[in-house]
Amino acid sequence: MTRRFFAAVAAVLAGAALYAQAPPATPERPLAPEPWRRTGARPCVRPGSGFAQCPPAPGVTAVRAGRLFDSESGRMLTNQVVVIRGERIAEVGPAAQVKIPAGARVIDLSRATVLPGLIDAHTHMFNDPVEGWSPERMTLMAVTNMQADLAAGITSARDMASHSNGYADVDIRNAINDGELDGPRFQVAGRGIVWGAQPPQPGATPNPRAAIVVRSPEEGRAAVREHVAKGVDLIKLYPGGAYSFTPTGEDRYQTNYPLAVLQAIIDETHKSGRKAGCHVFGGEGLQNSITAGCDTIEHGYGLTQPQLDQMAAKGIAYDVTFARYSSPYMDDNDAKSTGGKFRIVPIFERAMKTAIATPKLAVLFGSGVDGTFFVHGTQAIEFERLVKLGGMAPARAIQSGTIANAVMMGWQKDIGSIAAGKFADLVAVAGDPLADITELQRVQFVMKGGKVIRSR
Repeated sequence: MTRRFFAAVAAVLAGAALYAQAPPATPERPLAPEPWRRTGARPCVRPGSGFAQCPPAPGVTAVRAGRLFDSESGRMLTNQVVVIRGERIAEVGPAAQVKIPAGARVIDLSRATVLPGLIDAHTHMFNDPVEGWSPERMTLMAVTNMQADLAAGITSARDMASHSNGYADVDIRNAINDGELDGPRFQVAGRGIVWGAQPPQPGATPNPRAAIVVRSPEEGRAAVREHVAKGVDLIKLYPGGAYSFTPTGEDRYQTNYPLAVLQAIIDETHKSGRKAGCHVFGGEGLQNSITAGCDTIEHGYGLTQPQLDQMAAKGIAYDVTFARYSSPYMDDNDAKSTGGKFRIVPIFERAMKTAIATPKLAVLFGSGVDGTFFVHGTQAIEFERLVKLGGMAPARAIQSGTIANAVMMGWQKDIGSIAAGKFADLVAVAGDPLADITELQRVQFVMKGGKVIRSR
């Protein structure tokens, strides 16, 4: 299992460094100018304008871990100590070898399992717009969503388009990076880019907050450049749309961009130093996504073995999102549209199982949480689906949501495992998730960058 896992990671790692800047450390805040002639003790200057209380000085913390999951080897270690200085891990190893510094704050997790902070490769912090709600109100809802994720142990994530909320995900990411909000370390995708098969209506005004509609390779390249100018980390594309069934039950899938358009968009994306995540279910759109070089395939209901082999050879990762797209409402929809004759979920389950069994393919943990079909803070359900339905070994499943996702995001030097020099992003559960993967649904302790977010 470990050899195959690292072969898949190595394939993704070959291009990872080209695409992502390291997640930033929390910036230090300068003291307000003297003399301070306003109310209270002298504060610190906050980003933008105004003042805030100064954060506590960085200290030394030691975590005693009864069990510690080593995501790089896939092994569970026992009786470990993690020493943290400021936001990063200084030392980790057996308690008999790692000395706890004098005066360090000690966190006793000697009866728990400590793991690296979990990484979700597919989230939507924004719900779909609510009629009558202002952009500000939608942003407040997004903040509650991403904070629920953090409390559940998701310390890093990709946000895969803002659901018609413009580039507000960029603002939230920046606020987190500036230390203004507690939230996961995010890579964000902005508005997203969709295909317009029909010409625009005369006099129609495009919604500046919705996905950008393109109708040619040139428009696709321009849409990428706009996203880059707005500060996104990745580009979200939609090469394929809805599915349906023939009268004999064969699954069929909508194709969106022509291949030449998709290729131009992905070429521009890579030219900008970013990755493309492609929402696609199956058929020609799925094959186009592989041919054009999407960096991650999102969903992929109809993936075949030859396509999975192509993905493995090209270093394209597979982000499953099975729990989101196998919920009972999917059967409700199929029952309504086919009279109860056909179901997509078994087809999707077969694709997931085939992907997990494909050598050298990086299979990622991505939930698809969106606040509508999958509630934020509950995405560890996806781990259970990968293991119990997909046949993935528990250790590999945890690796998919830690080091494998870190590699895919280009952040493996900073997150994804508990190692010296990396951010002190830790979670803890009471039991052993290698014996019971559902333990990850009961996170009791969360630390991000040395700061305790949740304890019990």
